[in-house]
Amino acid sequence: MLTSIGKFSKSFFIKLLVGIIILPFIFWGMGDVFRGGNQNVIATVDSEKISTQEFVNYLRRLNLNDDQIKNLSKTDLMEKILSEYIGKKVMSLEIEKLGIEVNDNSLRDIIKNDKMFFKEEKFSRTEYEKFLIKSGLTAPQFEANIAEQEKRRQFLSALSGGIVIPESLVIKEFGKENQIKTIQYIDLEKFHLKDKPSDKSKIELYERNKNIFFTEFKKIRYVEIKPEKIIGSKEYNESFFKQLDALENNILDGQSFDEAVQKNQLEMVSVIEINANKEDKNKNKVKKISDGLFKKIYDIKSQKNPEIINENNMYYLVEILSVEKKNRPIDDPEVQEALNAQLNFKTKIENNSSIIRDLSMGGFDQKKFEKFASDNNLDLKNYKIDNTKQNEIFSEDIIKRIFLTKDGEVNLVANNTLTKNFLVFAVKTEYKKFAKNTNLYEQYEAKARLNLVNKIYQSHDNNLNEKYKVELNQRIIDRVKNSF
Repeated sequence: MLTSIGKFSKSFFIKLLVGIIILPFIFWGMGDVFRGGNQNVIATVDSEKISTQEFVNYLRRLNLNDDQIKNLSKTDLMEKILSEYIGKKVMSLEIEKLGIEVNDNSLRDIIKNDKMFFKEEKFSRTEYEKFLIKSGLTAPQFEANIAEQEKRRQFLSALSGGIVIPESLVIKEFGKENQIKTIQYIDLEKFHLKDKPSDKSKIELYERNKNIFFTEFKKIRYVEIKPEKIIGSKEYNESFFKQLDALENNILDGQSFDEAVQKNQLEMVSVIEINANKEDKNKNKVKKISDGLFKKIYDIKSQKNPEIINENNMYYLVEILSVEKKNRPIDDPEVQEALNAQLNFKTKIENNSSIIRDLSMGGFDQKKFEKFASDNNLDLKNYKIDNTKQNEIFSEDIIKRIFLTKDGEVNLVANNTLTKNFLVFAVKTEYKKFAKNTNLYEQYEAKARLNLVNKIYQSHDNNLNEKYKVELNQRIIDRVKNSF
C-alpha cells in the first residue's frame, strides 16, 4: 500500500501514530466518512472511496494558518495530510473488524473523569458546556470524537498487550546508557564557521522570504474586574465569583467587550499597541502592563473576541482589537541575525552530510580522523565518559549517541538544532554491571518494552501495506491544491 502512497509518507501507520499525538482530537473526522456516490474521488482504500468534498471538509477543520493555505499548491503539505487521513481511515477499518466499541457508560465515565471539566474537585456540567461553546462543538460531535479516540487507544493497546520482556533485552537497554567510554573527539564548530555567509546569499534569502520578516503589532485593551465594581465589596468572596461566572457566560454567549464594560460598570480601560517584545511603535518598552498579563493577552489569536484572564489572582477583561504587520528591512539587526543563523544552519547540514557520506563508505578510520583534524587546524582531544549526565561538554542526548558507537569506529554526533557537532572516535568501552534486583530494573524494562512495541507496530504496518490497496487520484489532488 505504501507503494501507492509513494513519496507522501514512509509509513502511513507510523504517521498516524504521530498524528494521534499532535492533532487535537476535536479536529478528528466526524460522522460517516465512508460516503460514495457520484462525487469526485480523491482516493480509495480497497473499495472505500474518499470523496473530494469529504477530504476538503477534513482539511478545513485543521485550521491551517494563512501561510500554509497560501503555499498548499507549492508544497507537499496536502499530500502529507491526505496520507495521514488515509492512515486514520485504515485504522477505522481495522477497529471495525476487531469489533472494538465504546458504550454509553464508558463514554460517560471518560468525560466525567476528565479534570478539564472539574470545578471544586468534581465534574461540573457548566464547565463542560462552557468548553463546548468555546470549541464550537455540539455535545454529540464532541462525544463521538471522544469515542473514536478511546477506540484508537484500545486498538493500539491490543497490538502490544501481554508482552513479556526477556531479561536479555533489559540488560541490553541498560548497556546503552551505562558505560565507561574512552574517546577522542573533534569539535566541528570552527570547521562549520570557516565560511561566513556572503552578502549576496543573505540578500537572496531575504528576497525569497520577505513575507516572514515582519513585526506584528497588536492593539489590545483590558480592564481589571474589581469586586467593588460588580458586587460593591472589596472581598473576593463567593458572591464575586458567581458574578464573574455570569460575566464569562455572557461573553461566551456573544456579549461584546463594550457591553460587558458598560453593564458591569468597569472603569479605566487601557488601550495600547504593542509587539511581542513588549514595545510600542517607537520601540519604547511598555511598562504599565505586567509581563505575566502581557504574555497572556498577546498569546490570544482571535480578534474582537473578549476573554477573562486570571493573572496573579487578579481578573481582567481583555480583547485584541486589531493586528498590524509591519515589514522589517534587511538591515534590521534581528533580520540579519535570522539570515546568518539560517545560512549557517544550511552550511552545517551540507558539511555534516559530506562527512557522513565518507563515513558510510567506510573510508574514515582513525588515521583519516587524525588527518581531518590536522588539515582543518582543529583540536583533537582525549576524553573519558562514565555517565550520561556528567559534564559540560556533551549533552545527555549526544552522550547516548556516543555510547552507540562501537570501538574502533568514527561517528558524527550532533544535537537536534546542530548547535553542537562532534566527530568522535571510540577507543575503548567498559560496561557497568547490572543486577535484576536493582531499583533500575523496572525503568529499563519499560524502555525495552517501548522499543519492542515500536517493532510490533512497524510489523503491523507492513502487514497493512499488503492488506489494503490504496489508489490516489493525482489529478484531483492537484485540483484541490490549486483551489485554495
